[in-house]
Amino acid sequence: MKPSKKIHDIKKTLIEITVIGKDRKGVVAEITNFIFQNHGNIEKINQNVIKGLFGMQLEASFNNIIKEKLDVGLQALAKNLKMEIKVHYQEPNRLTNIAILVTNEDHCILRILESYNKKELKAKIQIIIGNTNILKPIAKKYNIPFYLIDHKDQAEAERQILKLFEEYNIDMVILARYMRILTPNFVWRYPNKIINIHPSLLPAFPGAYAYVQAYERGAKIVGCTAHFVTEDLDQGPIICQKSFNVLESDNIDSIKNKGRKLESSTLLEAIKLALEGKLEVYWGKVHVKKSNLKSK
Repeated sequence: MKPSKKIHDIKKTLIEITVIGKDRKGVVAEITNFIFQNHGNIEKINQNVIKGLFGMQLEASFNNIIKEKLDVGLQALAKNLKMEIKVHYQEPNRLTNIAILVTNEDHCILRILESYNKKELKAKIQIIIGNTNILKPIAKKYNIPFYLIDHKDQAEAERQILKLFEEYNIDMVILARYMRILTPNFVWRYPNKIINIHPSLLPAFPGAYAYVQAYERGAKIVGCTAHFVTEDLDQGPIICQKSFNVLESDNIDSIKNKGRKLESSTLLEAIKLALEGKLEVYWGKVHVKKSNLKSK
């Protein structure tokens, strides 16, 4: 008898599993045992605990699995553990869905949208989210949905953002001068999928006033860094950096102006590398896949 519901058999499938919830004993063992019992092989695993919040990111490969069966099993496990478990299946033929988060500076998002409009990005920009309405007209110009979510209540704001991410099936998050700090509860759900641009050559001058700090300390070389976001502020794996020399005639305003020109191009470069699958992260460092390097 043929099944009434169509079942999709998937061969050699790589999936990403994210587990978030209150820390408790035995979580790692139960998740990994579930993978083994379903004939999966763990490729990567990372876990963190901060103030009682547990987060785990795991990549596993399977041969000849039934997607629906795996989903049902993981959701049953989530209910038993009283944790949230999210599964992401790699779909090579689908465009990457992007969400862009902004505050009030337009130079980065304009550069991204110009490139996107020229079809230079292998992605679909699904939504733009701002904690102010200042950049809403830009979203309207490019016919991209804009959502205003302020951060007066951090937990509620992040809940609303994550709900939108679910609705639009977001794969990658771009912080285009988004001037808010994201919590571990948010960041752990998108490991190595959130890209930020920071106005300094990290690890130097982290925080909100990087150009001011560089100017006050008399830095001779200043720049910007595109990096993956982690739970540690401005300490995520570095994707790429660009710099410029500071002249004796420069002041804080001229340094900021020079920096902004580099920020947009550096962020766009990082996005393209990520979308083209050229980046690998291990031991806290970003590596560009050698097989994809272009010969000069």
